[in-house]
Amino acid sequence: MLSARSLFQEILDNDESFRLFCSIAASGESQGGWENGRIAALVPETRRDLAPRIARHGADEDKHGRIFRALLKKRGLEPCEVPQETDYTMLLERHGIGLAHEKLRADERLTERDIITYLAHSRVTEQRAADQMALLSRHFADHPEIGRAVRMISDDEDNHLAYCHEELLRFARAGHGRAIQRALREAAHVEIRVHRDVALAVMEHMGRILRWSPTRVRLLASGIHTVHAYERLGGWRRMVGLRMPERRDALGGPATPAPEFA
Repeated sequence: MLSARSLFQEILDNDESFRLFCSIAASGESQGGWENGRIAALVPETRRDLAPRIARHGADEDKHGRIFRALLKKRGLEPCEVPQETDYTMLLERHGIGLAHEKLRADERLTERDIITYLAHSRVTEQRAADQMALLSRHFADHPEIGRAVRMISDDEDNHLAYCHEELLRFARAGHGRAIQRALREAAHVEIRVHRDVALAVMEHMGRILRWSPTRVRLLASGIHTVHAYERLGGWRRMVGLRMPERRDALGGPATPAPEFA
């Protein structure tokens, strides 16, 4: 079977594939935590009200990284080195999406346009994260090993997506609508290409670990290319629309602790 549930169950049941999955996820979340932390520190004075919410976003991402590392520890596994071709956050940064790490390592204040770039990048990538976690939640929310982690991370990703919608709409009302739409479209078109490439790379690594047949690998690759074709032709639009979320001020408080995973 090639259902999402059966594929992830296969990855979950094998220590080496589970190790790779959690290592990739932990690395990406930790990178996101660092990026948000630096952005919160460099927010322009005119937008200092955003700093606590950006910091909360970063704290959530750090928490997710700890959760994935804790899941590995429960099995007695150590994180493995993440193959460069599977490093989603690094590849997005290399393609110019989001704020360059060189800029974030400096001590100069960001501009309002930088914050729009950051929020647009987050709007697109948090849509991907929320969609993926919703899929995992449908199939594994009650799983004895990963269910609680899946539910917690999925709820956080929904908060992050709501926050991006609300803040971008606030900037749009302030007269930045065209800049926001340009940034969103650019980020979405690059993201769907990077996501395809990363998905193919992850599939190749998982296939070697799990000894998938060449036929199965070709079928999975065809599915990934089909999804990319759909997103390129119009599916990308779900990543750029803006609407006021039901969850208002979703990042207005402190990060939710996860002591059972710490």
